[in-house]
Amino acid sequence: MRTTERDPSREPRRTSRDTRCLAGALAAACTLLLATGNAAATELRGEVASGGEKLGSTPVNLYRAGSAKSGPERLGQSRTGRDGAFAISYREPKGSKAVLYLTAGKGQAVRLASVLGVGGAPRKVVVNEHTTVAMGYALAQFLTGGKRIAGSSPGLQNAAAMAANLANPRNGNLSGVLRRAPNGDQTSTLQKFNSVSNMLPRCARSQAGCSLLFSIAKPPGGSAPRGTLEAVADIARNPGHGVKRLFRLAGAVPTPYRPALAQDEQPDSWTLALSFDGDGKSLDGPGNFAIDRKGNIWVNSNYQFQASPHTPACASGEVFKFTPDGRYAKGSPYSGGGLDGAGFGISIDPDGHVWVGNYGFKGVGCTIEPAKNSVSEFLPSGKPLSPSATATSTGGYTQGLISGAQATVPDRNGTMWIANCDNDTVTRYPGGDPNKATVSSDLGISSPFGIAINDKGQAFVTGNASDSVAMLNPDGTPTANSPISGAGINLPLGIATDSRGKIWIANSSAIAFPCNAPQGPFDIGGSATLLSSDGVPSARSPYTGGGLKVPWGIAVDGDDNVWVANFDGQQIGELCGTRPRHCPPGARTGDPIAPASGYGSDALTRNTGIAVDPSGNVWLANNWLQTPYQTNPGGHEIVAFVGAAAPVQTPVIGPPER
Repeated sequence: MRTTERDPSREPRRTSRDTRCLAGALAAACTLLLATGNAAATELRGEVASGGEKLGSTPVNLYRAGSAKSGPERLGQSRTGRDGAFAISYREPKGSKAVLYLTAGKGQAVRLASVLGVGGAPRKVVVNEHTTVAMGYALAQFLTGGKRIAGSSPGLQNAAAMAANLANPRNGNLSGVLRRAPNGDQTSTLQKFNSVSNMLPRCARSQAGCSLLFSIAKPPGGSAPRGTLEAVADIARNPGHGVKRLFRLAGAVPTPYRPALAQDEQPDSWTLALSFDGDGKSLDGPGNFAIDRKGNIWVNSNYQFQASPHTPACASGEVFKFTPDGRYAKGSPYSGGGLDGAGFGISIDPDGHVWVGNYGFKGVGCTIEPAKNSVSEFLPSGKPLSPSATATSTGGYTQGLISGAQATVPDRNGTMWIANCDNDTVTRYPGGDPNKATVSSDLGISSPFGIAINDKGQAFVTGNASDSVAMLNPDGTPTANSPISGAGINLPLGIATDSRGKIWIANSSAIAFPCNAPQGPFDIGGSATLLSSDGVPSARSPYTGGGLKVPWGIAVDGDDNVWVANFDGQQIGELCGTRPRHCPPGARTGDPIAPASGYGSDALTRNTGIAVDPSGNVWLANNWLQTPYQTNPGGHEIVAFVGAAAPVQTPVIGPPER
């Protein structure tokens, strides 16, 4: 941290206000950072408390989080009075991207903490276990060294915004997002959040009460945390570790935060899953995600919204945009452009344009038949570029024999690749121009579904009905070893590339298109297959365990670990990727990281799409209800597992980058 020597001749005269501040130790110990020149100081007041118990004589520091190139900067410091109160005067940093946070405690031994916001801070705050857990989870991927928060934009800023969905920094209470539907009493996330908060009071109140928390939270092969904030971040990054012991710790007195998980409600992991549903009256059957460069979440949808699953739902004509912290973006949802019952296909091209494949979903009983013959294109503003439907045209881009479009994926040259599930072909739009369409047929696969692009610009296309994968050169011609089969490839759906260009395939082992209403429960787990960048299966494929149960979507995070969305089980899976140094000690590529039951949550239903964002949140699409009545089987939420994965740069085009 840069320091400057003060010139005593330029220090302002001490005022009576300063004298009162120094004398008021019973109210709050107050340290004033003197601003140079005529710049006005901003005062931040607050209190440090543990479950309502005020913590006196505690050092408090205010920081501006660091960037990818520089560390945090301390803006001010103070010490609490007997009533836990403090006051800090500081110069507000310039710019709208500054992330401010507070730590309470000596040195690296942070007892409590709070992230205050982006581009400014409230004037009054409460720092407690709730704010510590919110910060520890949301910023888990940006915390090092006990209290050092630093990272690149927009991931760091978006993570700070997500923390406010868990706790309110102004009063230390549960946030409105966590208290209300579709969270609140509709899932167990609020109770789990309170249980994690209940792990901290003994340590927050006395250093002597920290040893048990630190020993349990110590990550496999890592160092023990030095404070509660680091302990929470370790739990968030390793949610399947020490679950039973942490659960016992959460139930040991004092337990000031209620409601918490009951004695018979031990979770399978310590993930925190937040649900979002926009306005609560438009999202029906979310299929998949595309995340733009700012971290906004674009979502396609199968059906027109119907509140009742017994009301026939026709094909959706909308695409949805959520802000990085889960709110509807301005103008969302957007329509036009020929949108017509999108399925799994949505992506963002190098120009930031959003593409959607119009598979043509509809519920039983809807008498309007979708055309199933187009893809749609939108500007980042939501304005459609592809033609809208008219009385004589279905709209969208129809060039290139589009039929039941599923995956709609760009390469880094801007060529759009489209999987035509209904006619066993793949369409290419070079440079994103539908008038230059080419069609690849006779590929040796049936029901093309998912597409991933490797480091050479080659496309891998899952053949759902043929238990195989086509490998195509950048010009759309098959490679010599295409199609690829064996190695456990079984009714494959999603497919993803890692940072080295290797390919991961989600083998559903149950879902065949056209999909005939799988009801479950399924007695199979499913698996994942790994191919080299040249299409050669790994010797140990297929990989099982780690929470895989009818895998559908698949994504790779910034550490190359693999995340899997499941169509059954209300759980997500995690496998060790191709860089095992980022996995628990002793794990090899393909080994489970998540427990056998996965990272479960009652916030999930039947999941299809999955994506990792620049903050390390893992997003899941609640595509179908647990009991999917075929008149309207659509789910109504997208779900974020907060801070669980290594962040990636977005949009992901080809191999992901951290």
